Amino acid sequence: PAIMRPGRLDQLIYIPLPDEGSRMNILKSCLRKSPLSPEVDLQHLAKHTPGYSGADLTEICQRSAKMAIRESIEREIEFEKEREAAGADAAMDTGDVVDPVPEITKAHFEEAMKFARRSVNDADIRKYEMFSQTLQQSRGFGNNFKFPEGGVGGGTQPAAAGGGNFQPAAGADDEDEDLYN
Repeated sequence: PAIMRPGRLDQLIYIPLPDEGSRMNILKSCLRKSPLSPEVDLQHLAKHTPGYSGADLTEICQRSAKMAIRESIEREIEFEKEREAAGADAAMDTGDVVDPVPEITKAHFEEAMKFARRSVNDADIRKYEMFSQTLQQSRGFGNNFKFPEGGVGGGTQPAAAGGGNFQPAAGADDEDEDLYN
């Protein structure tokens, strides 16, 4: 097709799905500003998410964080209802209120993983790899191009060292100032 002609999309870059180490770095990056419980083992999560893209992992992290926030809001609403039911005496003890869900826990990740899905399946990966190989072959990448033996023009005499057949311009004398010095 026209879009694949030289000068339009000259480079096809295939970026494979992240390996375990890359998935670990993606998870850390997504959660760098989030309060994460020490019980959460990101290495375990990275190990059990092969085939997931960076976007897939980001979705898992965001869903976990939203679950933690939602749970915190629900607990706060319950606390407010209990305080109102207790009356005026409970209204004085607001200084001791602790956030019931101050961090993202294993339970949040486990629930998020129930909704997780891979956005790129194995058949699509094979198609991308085949397309990459086909495009490289059609553009001549990997051929065995060589210059002809014997120098410029295919002759048997190689060009002389130090500039070949360079002749100074007519009328040039040695007393002219050198442009580069």
